[in-house]
Amino acid sequence: MAGFASNSSSQETPASRKEIETVRTSTVAVEPQAGRTVQLSTQAMATEFAVILNGEDTKYLSAASDALELVHELEDRLSFFRQWSELSQVNAQAAERPVAVKPDLFELLKTAKRIAEQTEGAFDPTSGPLLRLWRWCRKERRVPSKEELDAVLKAVGYRLVELKEQDQTVKFLQPETQLDLGAIGKGFAIDRIGEELDKANVTDWLVHGGYSSLKARGGHNGLDGWPVGLRHPLFPKKRMGTVLLREAALSTSGSGVQFFRVQGKRYGHILDPQTGWPAEGILSVTVIAPTATEADALSTAFYVAGVEKSLQIWNNLEDVGLILVPHPGGNRRLSPIVCGVPKDVLFFTDPQVYPVSVEEWFNSVAAF
Repeated sequence: MAGFASNSSSQETPASRKEIETVRTSTVAVEPQAGRTVQLSTQAMATEFAVILNGEDTKYLSAASDALELVHELEDRLSFFRQWSELSQVNAQAAERPVAVKPDLFELLKTAKRIAEQTEGAFDPTSGPLLRLWRWCRKERRVPSKEELDAVLKAVGYRLVELKEQDQTVKFLQPETQLDLGAIGKGFAIDRIGEELDKANVTDWLVHGGYSSLKARGGHNGLDGWPVGLRHPLFPKKRMGTVLLREAALSTSGSGVQFFRVQGKRYGHILDPQTGWPAEGILSVTVIAPTATEADALSTAFYVAGVEKSLQIWNNLEDVGLILVPHPGGNRRLSPIVCGVPKDVLFFTDPQVYPVSVEEWFNSVAAF
């Protein structure tokens, strides 16, 4: 999870062990601090959405309120749970015939399918039936049987969705296939709120959805960006570090907060669309990307993919920063793997957090 940051100081995150030793022993970087703000919020999509402005920008409160109202309209159209939503109408009819959708939904589905292809199915917008099965089993305090999972997985797969650009239509190639945009819709809503703020000539703002997905424009408290706190994946009430978010979006995925137990075993809420089981190969993932839509979907994908596969996927993406937090080793110390995030915007505040580069991580794995 991430959130608006304040307090304490830490050191920059370097990209190599030599730099790490130099920073930790002789250079103290001052962590960016939050100043006075005003905030408007609303409840939608089962979470809180908020627009945060600089304290002196009260003249933009009306524009912020109008922008936030948009999220309710989007929820009404994109909800998997509301039978009257545009998405539910697609789910009800697209197995029988091509269904025409509005241009913005079609573009969102194109983006979702592109990211599914880029991540080789680690993110998959057709996971609806799988999520519904696990929700049902959770109520019954059990896990799905192999037979139940096998039956549902037949309908899961982004290749089962056919998009026709010319007609702006959606068609399913499997009767039970359903779209669920829960892993990308929140980011899409944040982008749309940001667009409305830009139209209203609001130059400095931070928008978040549930604190785990954010987008920043302009600066705050004399900074050229907005300080965003990174939640510690093992101690949710503790902050692991801070990112100075500059003209970009950020999203964090992990199972430190949302999970359930069956017969003493812990199961997270993020499912692997290919196996049907909760992903568990990594503690948390933070993605920095140009849009909140991309960051939202990619953070889920990287969490599902695990460390090695995520690094392969990331290597083929442009303008994406990545912070992977693997499970700690024998020393119980967290070693986030930092990829494509400039040193001057990332600060780790916990002395037990020891950032490493991609090369260092591979070297440490090879040593065992």
